[in-house]
Amino acid sequence: MKFTSTNTYIAADDLAIAVNAAVTLERPLLVKGEPGTGKTELARQVAASLNMKIIEWNIKSTTRAQQGLYEYDAVSRLRDSQLGSERVHDVAHYIRKGKLWQAFSSEEKIVLLIDEIDKADIEFPNDLLQELDRMSFHVYETGTTVEAKNRPVVIITSNNEKELPDAFLRRCFFHYISFPEPEILRKIIDVHHPKLKPQVLETALSQFFEIRDTPGLKKKPSTSEVLDWLKLIIAEDLKPEDLRRDGVNALPRLHGALLKNEQDVHLFERLAFIANSNK
Repeated sequence: MKFTSTNTYIAADDLAIAVNAAVTLERPLLVKGEPGTGKTELARQVAASLNMKIIEWNIKSTTRAQQGLYEYDAVSRLRDSQLGSERVHDVAHYIRKGKLWQAFSSEEKIVLLIDEIDKADIEFPNDLLQELDRMSFHVYETGTTVEAKNRPVVIITSNNEKELPDAFLRRCFFHYISFPEPEILRKIIDVHHPKLKPQVLETALSQFFEIRDTPGLKKKPSTSEVLDWLKLIIAEDLKPEDLRRDGVNALPRLHGALLKNEQDVHLFERLAFIANSNK
C-alpha cells in the first residue's frame, strides 16, 4: 500500500512521494514546515491510509529521550520494600514502558509519531540515534534487550525552533511542507467546508493571500488558520462585500483567527492610518 490523499487530508504530490520513500527506505521521516501546515495530522492520516495504528509521543521542553524507552520507578520499589510487598523481588514491576517500547513491542506494524522534536533539549535527538537505527535498546535494570517485532513507520515533526544535529539528520528522510499552492488550498478547503459559496471563497482567498503577503508580517496565517477563519465566515453568514477591506477597515473581519500577535494587529492598524492620511 502507498500513501495518497485521504477523504479528510489533501497531500501534495511531493509530500506523498516523501512519505512513501521513507516507508520504503525504513528511515524516519522528518517533516518540517510552518506551524499549522498539517505536520501532526499527516502522521495520523498516514496511519489511517495504510490501515495502521498510531502511537503519539508529544515532546515537551522537559522531555528526555530515556522516557521514550522506559522509566524505572525506584521510589515505588522503595515504598513496597518498606511495606514488605512481594512485588519488590521482581524489578520488572517497576519498569514503565515508554512510547518507543510500546511501538517496538507491537505485534503489527504501526506508525510512531515523535511530535515537535525541536522543543526538547539539543541532545535529545542524539540520544535516540542508536535506538532508531537499530530498533532495539537495553534495559539495564532487568538485563534484557527490547527489539522491534515490526519496524514502525517513524514520523518526526519539527517547527524549526532549533537546529537538529547533523548525525540525526543523516538518518532521516527529510521533507519540508511548503504552504500549499492556491489550487491545493482550494482542495483542502473543499474537504473541510464543501458548502462554502464560491463567491465568498474567492473573496476570502483573495483577502487571505493579501494578508499573508503583507510586508512586515511577523506570523503569516497558515492552513489551519484560514480553515478556522472560513468556519467563522460561514457561521456569521458573511457576504463577499463584508470581507472586502479598505483604508478605514484595514483589519480583516474576524481577524483574531488570522493574526496571532499584537505586532501584526498594529501593523494593519498603521496601514489603515497611512491610507487615511493619504486621502
